[in-house]
Parts: sequence; structure tokens; C-alpha cells
Amino acid sequence: MSENQDIHDENANLQEEINQKPEADTTENVTAGPTTEELLAEEKDRYIRLFAEFENYKKRTAKEKMEFFQYANQDMMISMLAILDDFERALKEIAKTGNEADLQGVELIYQKFKGKLTEKGLQSMEVKPGDDFNVDFHEAITQIPAPTEDLKGKIVDIIETGYTLHDRVIRFTKVVTGN
Repeated sequence: MSENQDIHDENANLQEEINQKPEADTTENVTAGPTTEELLAEEKDRYIRLFAEFENYKKRTAKEKMEFFQYANQDMMISMLAILDDFERALKEIAKTGNEADLQGVELIYQKFKGKLTEKGLQSMEVKPGDDFNVDFHEAITQIPAPTEDLKGKIVDIIETGYTLHDRVIRFTKVVTGN
């Protein structure tokens, strides 16, 4: 009987230990995954962001395409500026000699040529002596002592006309500034 008594005592001790341990939470402590509503909201957010990104891409490429076509002839326009300058110099020299018929013929060709370039978006920059010097539109070739006090830091003389192509400077106006 002592053997039964030992087993009985051992069972009693185990029962006491079980009773003394704090009870474990009977609910499962499983990490809950996202619900279908959360997954749907996440996918909807991704879709909206992707759609917005695609719309921005379409707008950006359309703008780049328009700019490409607008400025595609920029190199050709820059090369034509030398011819335009030559026409202006020729007009000045012909005006000095006084041959009216030659002057009218060259001026007619000059105006026609300049008109065609203007149709394609070329505009000359209007600059006068006494205007403020602006690095966005002017290139200072040299500085000279200002003839008057009010011309300090301003344009004294224009050496070469500047041009824009659709509001983009393709050649800066070359000027002399006073210091």
C-alpha cells in the first residue's frame, strides 16, 4: 500500500502545482492577418497612386513632345542668325553709299527673311542704351567708364542683337556696360 500511497501523494502534489500556476489565457493568441476590407483599401490606394502616376507621366510626355517640336529648329535658327546679322551690316553699308535702289532691294529681302524667321517663333530682344543690365538676357563683352553717372552698371552700347525662340533665349544680347 505504500506504493499506492506514494502515487496518491504524487498526484496530490501535481494537482496542487497546477492549481497554484496562474491560469493561461484560454483564447488563442494568434496574430490576426489583415482583414479583407484592409486588403481592399490597400489595393485601392495602390491603384489610385498608380493611376495618378500614369496621368502625370502622360502629361509630362505630352509637354516634352510639344517642347521638342517647338524647339526642334533651334539649331537651324541659331545658324540663320549669322545671315540676319550680315543683312543688317549690308543695310548699314548700302545706306552709307546712298544707292536707293540697292537699299530697297536688300531691305525687301531682309524683311522677307526676318518675317519668315518670326513666323517660326524667332523674336529679337529690344535693348537700348541706358537699360539695366540683366544676366538673363545680356552678355557683357566689356566694361568702360560710364560717360555719365546715371549709366553706371547700365548698358552703354549694344554690340550684337539677342534673340529668343518661343520665349527661350537662343542668343544673348552682347553689350558694353558702364562702371
